Amino acid sequence: MSRSTTPSPSTPRKPARRPRRTLLAGVAVTAACVCASALPASASPAAGSEPVVSRGVPIPAFYTPPADLPAGNGTLVRHEPLRLGLSLPGLDGRRIPGTATRLMYTSTDSSGQRTAVTGAYIEPYAAWKGGGPRPLVAVASGTMGQGDQCAPSLALQHPLTLTGETVSIGYDNLAVYRLLATGAAVVVTDYAGLGTTDRLHTYVNRLDQGHALLDAVRAARSVPGASVTAASRVGLYGYSQGGGASASAAELQPSYAPEIDLAGTYSGAPPADLTAVMKGIDGSALAGALGWSINGFAQAEPDLRDVLDQHVNGAGRAALKDLSTMCVGDAVLGHGFTRSTRWTVGGTSLGDVIAAEPRARAVLDRQRLGGGRPGGPVRLATGVHDDIVPHRQSRQLAVDWCAKGGDVTYEAVNLPNLGDKILTNHLAPYLADQGEAVSWLADRLAGEPAKPNCGTLPLRR
Repeated sequence: MSRSTTPSPSTPRKPARRPRRTLLAGVAVTAACVCASALPASASPAAGSEPVVSRGVPIPAFYTPPADLPAGNGTLVRHEPLRLGLSLPGLDGRRIPGTATRLMYTSTDSSGQRTAVTGAYIEPYAAWKGGGPRPLVAVASGTMGQGDQCAPSLALQHPLTLTGETVSIGYDNLAVYRLLATGAAVVVTDYAGLGTTDRLHTYVNRLDQGHALLDAVRAARSVPGASVTAASRVGLYGYSQGGGASASAAELQPSYAPEIDLAGTYSGAPPADLTAVMKGIDGSALAGALGWSINGFAQAEPDLRDVLDQHVNGAGRAALKDLSTMCVGDAVLGHGFTRSTRWTVGGTSLGDVIAAEPRARAVLDRQRLGGGRPGGPVRLATGVHDDIVPHRQSRQLAVDWCAKGGDVTYEAVNLPNLGDKILTNHLAPYLADQGEAVSWLADRLAGEPAKPNCGTLPLRR
């Protein structure tokens, strides 16, 4: 089946779920057709079944979940070897920087339903020279898009996907490889619905992505041949969307995964307050990310979906449907610098539409980070000129955590202003701070105590 005829962004593609009223009511029939032609409930598709294709990219059958999932969170559903797109043979026959395994594991979504999530575990070539058993870092990727072809595990296999219909770049592979070079094992999550063909990716959903990251840790421990164990120190790493995911996971760990003792969490440019972030991305080069968040929340939140049904116009419906299968490159080329006023009845921005409706506003308020104390030490970094994921709201997360007694090391990445709304002020701190971020996390994995700076945080930018 082709993902070019996707259901509405507000309609889950999981056949087991009952169809609900959708934001894009005009494509409800398409949604039903897609569900009816979904792959059978088995560990692998039946012979001769039609593969899922997203913007011309065939999605491997591995990514189609079975209808019946095993019990528990972080339970392995299936696994298979994954060849890294950038690797070299070592002298002993092992691959450098490591040997990868593609994963599917169970998690729990924001509605409390068990869901399948995919990802990858990488056993490093480098030896671990710190104390204790080899540690594990769970990596939450930055924004990749909403199409299944954008999944981070696929980007590890194909660092550049460039066709006439889609552009996807595995830019977080650099961070993964730097972490592997420390001797730590790495597990990467694809998040809920990114890669897996049964549902839409719930972009920046706090619970979905926090759960998916913690459950990736659980799944990694049961990968055959993995050297990590329950005694291995665990770190979390993420920037941008990934920074929000790692921050969420750190907050959720004490209640959702108390058996996982977090040695350290790196959260770079976290979108902690989505109301502020919506204003930052609206009209920017990454305006498509606004559509991804709307698509995801409309799928999971009836209150927001009802508000959008009333306010999104035909152009907005078409844009949201188009974005639901796009990667970052596609979105920049196809919807970059678009203002959401073009997508609404009456020309009001989507941010203002949501702000004016208490039910919709409450949806975003429930997504705000900072309501809980993070488990373990955290390093939070943000560029002072970041205008895509605004600096002030990211810094406020550090303030909130410090007020709750969190072990927080805050870093303001002070670079020149490199241009408004063109992504440079967001991407430059990611690259400039990456070495320090990896080193800080490696020290925590080696058992060295953090040096929090909450006492001087109010004096910092």
